[in-house]
Amino acid sequence: MSNVQYISDTNGIPLGVFVPIDLWQEIESEKETAYLLKSEKMKERLLEAKNRDGGLSLEDVREKFGI
Repeated sequence: MSNVQYISDTNGIPLGVFVPIDLWQEIESEKETAYLLKSEKMKERLLEAKNRDGGLSLEDVREKFGI
């Protein structure tokens, strides 16, 4: 575990935790993915997007929009 810090009261009873932001973002991302995969239609769309070929690179899009 990466530097998770537990907060306790004076009796040693855990009250909370500090979680590094990178770990928190990873946890939130996994929760969002799990939520999306509950729907069969969304699962199908995600797999379709994952396996899609083609598209535009970020550089091409920036050039197209003049960014």
